[in-house]
Amino acid sequence: MSSPSKRIEELRREIRRLDHLYYVEATPAVSDLQYDRMLEELKRLEEQHPELRSEDSPTQRVGDAPVEHLNQVEHRVPMLSIDNTYSREELAAYFTRTEKLLEGESIAWVMEYKIDGVAASVRYENGVMTQGVTRGNGSVGDDITHNVRTIRDLPLRTTGESAPPVLEVRGEVYMTNEDLADLNERQVAAGQPPYKNTRNVTAGTIRLLDPAIAAQRNLRFFCHGVGEIDGLQSSDHMSFLNEVGELGIPPTPNVQLLADSKAALDAVAKLELEMPDLPFEVDGIVFKVNDFAQRERLGMRSKSPRWLIAYKFERYEATTTLEHISVQVGKTGTVTPVAHLTPVDIAETTVSRASLHNADEIQRLDVRVGDVVVVEKAGKIIPKVVRVEKHLRKTELEPFRFPTHCPECDTPLSRDEGGVYIRCSNPSCPAQLRQRLIYFGSRPGMDVDGLGEEFVDLLIQRDLVSNYADLYRLSVDQVAQLDWLKQRKGKDGAMVDVKVGEKNAANLINGIEASRKRGLARVLSSISIRHVGPRVARIITGKYETLEKLRGASVEDLAGIHEIGDAIAKSLHEFLHSDYGRETLDQLAEVGVELFDPETPQDATGGPLSGKSVVVTGTLQHYKRDEIKALIEKLGGRASGSISKNTDFLVAGEKAGSKLDKANQLGVQVLTETEFQQLVDESTSDLQG
Repeated sequence: MSSPSKRIEELRREIRRLDHLYYVEATPAVSDLQYDRMLEELKRLEEQHPELRSEDSPTQRVGDAPVEHLNQVEHRVPMLSIDNTYSREELAAYFTRTEKLLEGESIAWVMEYKIDGVAASVRYENGVMTQGVTRGNGSVGDDITHNVRTIRDLPLRTTGESAPPVLEVRGEVYMTNEDLADLNERQVAAGQPPYKNTRNVTAGTIRLLDPAIAAQRNLRFFCHGVGEIDGLQSSDHMSFLNEVGELGIPPTPNVQLLADSKAALDAVAKLELEMPDLPFEVDGIVFKVNDFAQRERLGMRSKSPRWLIAYKFERYEATTTLEHISVQVGKTGTVTPVAHLTPVDIAETTVSRASLHNADEIQRLDVRVGDVVVVEKAGKIIPKVVRVEKHLRKTELEPFRFPTHCPECDTPLSRDEGGVYIRCSNPSCPAQLRQRLIYFGSRPGMDVDGLGEEFVDLLIQRDLVSNYADLYRLSVDQVAQLDWLKQRKGKDGAMVDVKVGEKNAANLINGIEASRKRGLARVLSSISIRHVGPRVARIITGKYETLEKLRGASVEDLAGIHEIGDAIAKSLHEFLHSDYGRETLDQLAEVGVELFDPETPQDATGGPLSGKSVVVTGTLQHYKRDEIKALIEKLGGRASGSISKNTDFLVAGEKAGSKLDKANQLGVQVLTETEFQQLVDESTSDLQG
C-alpha cells in the first residue's frame, strides 16, 4: 500500500492531467463521478495530513475564505493598450506605416481573435502560480489571485519537467456563451436577475471578494502575450504560443501566421466568417508583428506598442423566438439545420433565419423550438444563434431530433468519421444536384453567364439536366421553348407563365459554350469535390496538368505537393476513383470540356534542387520558415508540407517531431540546417563553375 504522501502526489498528478484534458483539450477522459471521487479522496488525505498540503494542489481551486478587499499591484512590465482601426483602409494604412519604419525588411504578421473579456496578467515562479492581476490603468491593477486560482484551464503548476524561473503571461479572462446560459438559468431559479452578456459577468466575477462564487461561474483564460520573463526560449510570437502551450497554459486559439500585409488583409474576410461559430464573444481581430527583434526596433508610443493593432467592429445582437428548425442539403451532401426565427431587426436588416451549423451545435446550445434565443451579427455578417435564454423557458420543450434519412431522397444519413457533419451519401440526390449546378455556374465555379438559381430550377424541373455534362448538350431552341414563372408588369403584378425566349436562351448557351475552355483546375474546383477549391486545384494542376496524369497519382503523390496534405489528397483521390467521379469527368470529356491546363507553369528546372521535394521541420537558426521555402523554390525544388515516399530531403531543425520519425521510417534523407546550406552552396558553386 502506498504512503499518504505518494498517494497524494499520484492524485494531484492525475487530477491536473484530467483538468487539462477537460478544460483545454475538450476531451474528457473519465466520468464526473470518477473525477469527484478522486478529488474527494485527495481532500480527505490532505485533511488527515495537513503537513502535506500545497498551494498548487487541485483542492486549492477555491480559497478557504473571501479576501477583505482587492490590493493594488504595480505591473513590473506595463500592460499597454492597443490602438484600434475600424476599416480595411485604416488597417492597410497601419501596415504601410509599419513597413516604412522597417524599410527593407520583410514582416510576417500574426492574426488572432480579439476576445471580448477582461485583460489580466498571471505570474508563475519556478512553475507555480503566484499572482493574478487585472490590467487596471496599465501601470497598476487589482490583485485577483484568489479568483484566478479558480480558473480550471489555468494550471496552478505548469506541466513539463522544467519551468522558467519567472513567467508572466498576459491574456484574456472570458466566459463561454454556453456557460452564461447555464449561469442565467441558476440566477433566475434563485430569484436573481440574469446577466446581459459574457463580458459584463466576467468583469464582475473576476473582482469578487469571494472565490467560491467565482469558482461556480467557470471562467476561462487564453494567453496572448507576455510580461516579465526569465527562461523562455522563443524569439517570435508563434513559438511563444507553442512554448506556453507545452507548459499547460492555454494559448489563444486559431492563430494564423501570414507572410506579409497583403496576405493579412486577404485573410481578414475568412476569419470574420468564422467568428459567428465561436463559443465565446469576439469584438475584433488583432494583428501583431511576429518577430520579437522587429518589435524591439519598432518600439512603443506613449500608450501603446507600434507592433500591433486591433481591427474592431461592432457586434449587433437581438433577442427573438425560434419558431421551427428545418434542414437543408448542400452540394457535398452536408445536412445543415436552419433556425427559423420571429423576424427581428439587427444592424439595419431584418433577420428571420440563422444557421445552426450541425447537430452537435444544436445539442451544445440545447436549443429547442419555442425557445427565446440571442442572435448575433458580428461585423454585420452572417447571423448566428449564440445563446438560448433558458431562464425564459417556462414549459418543457421537446428536444430537436435530427433526421436519420435525407429529407430529399430518403438515403440514410451518416456522420463524417471523427467529424461533426452529417451527410447524405447519394451523389444523385436532387437537392445536391441543384446546389452543385448552382455553384458550377457561379463566378467562383465555371462562371457560366446566365446560369443562376432560376435557370437551374427550371432545367431540373423539366428533366433536361441531371449532371454537369447535360448542360453542354442543351440547344437554344430547346431552352427558348420552356415556360417559366415571371411577374407580370402592371398593377396586379401577378405571376404568370411566359416563354424563356430566344434571347435569354442564346445568352445561356453562349455562357455554357464559353466555359468549355476554362481548363482542368477550374473544372476540379467547380464540381464540388470536398476540400478542393480554386487555389488547391491550381496547386494540384501545377504538378499534374492533365486528367490522365492526375488519375495516375497516388494519395502519397498528392499529399507530397506543397500545401496539399493528407486530407485533401485522400478526398481528391477517392473522388477521382469513385464511380461517380469517373463518370462525371468522363462525361465532361465526351461533351468537349477541356480537362488539361497547358499554360500551367511547370516545376522550375536547372536549379540545384530541380525536381526535388523538400520538407522542412523543427526550429531553424538561420532561416525563417517562409525564407527557406522561398529559397527551395528559387533553386528549383518543391517546398512540401508533408512527408511521403516521394520526398527527397527533410531539413530538420531543433525540436523536430513526427515528421522526422516518418522520414526515418520511409528512408528519406535527413539533413541538418548546416548540411542543407552546404548542399545549396556546393550545388550553386558547381553551376557557377
